[in-house]
Amino acid sequence: MTEFLAVDGGRIAYDVTGDGPLVVLAHGMGDSRHAYRFVVPRLVAAGYRVAATDLRGTGDSDTGFAGYSRTDIAGDLVALVRHLGGPAVLVGHSISGGAVTIAAATAPELVSAIVELGPFTRKQSIALGDLRVKRFRQGMTRLLGTALFGSVKQWLSYLDVAYPGPKPADWTAELARIESKLREPGRMKVLQKMGQTTPADAGEHLAGVRCPALIVQGTLDPDWADPRAEGEAVVAAMPAGLATLALVDGAGHYPHAQFPDQVVSLMLPFLATAVRA
Repeated sequence: MTEFLAVDGGRIAYDVTGDGPLVVLAHGMGDSRHAYRFVVPRLVAAGYRVAATDLRGTGDSDTGFAGYSRTDIAGDLVALVRHLGGPAVLVGHSISGGAVTIAAATAPELVSAIVELGPFTRKQSIALGDLRVKRFRQGMTRLLGTALFGSVKQWLSYLDVAYPGPKPADWTAELARIESKLREPGRMKVLQKMGQTTPADAGEHLAGVRCPALIVQGTLDPDWADPRAEGEAVVAAMPAGLATLALVDGAGHYPHAQFPDQVVSLMLPFLATAVRA
């Protein structure tokens, strides 16, 4: 059942399933909490209370917020954890990877651990050699088309690159759901505004994280020419010994939807240790 929490500037939608330690799932831009449709039942079966939330401006959450930065999203996640009764493990994908970094650093009493999936958590730069990597070049071209023209077609084309190899069994229906949602008034504008934000605010907080962190990167993620190197850089920017990098072979930018069994198998021992700590 969809519930709503009033935060600064509007309401965010979420749903809660299961009983046990709290895990909050936050998706990437252009998506909704439905992105975790394969992960939620697996975590619930493992004994967790799982809250999947729509970021501000996405899914069933309100549009019209003043800002869509990682700092803004982090504030919403902290408010949700406080509302549900934390502490919680925060799981963030892409833009939300940066947001959970900020939340962990600024509200350590409410965040027991973080999992970052294909996170944009550091200031980005593109080297000339990066453009020689075909998947990176294809992904960036489609993202640029989405940002400049507000094109749903370009976003769907990006998703085709972001899911290399096997697609989820419900791929056709999922694309239709995403397209329908993005064609609602204001939704594409939110995607564009999120795309215009910088992860520099998250990068400034990497050294301030004090809880365990698991960074998960797909080896074929088109958002980076070298996903492993990006993951290693995130780990290196956190305090020594705090973060661990895991790679999902053959996954793109959505490992949790493309290979949910592998991602959950990485998460469960990490969660068990984090909750005991």
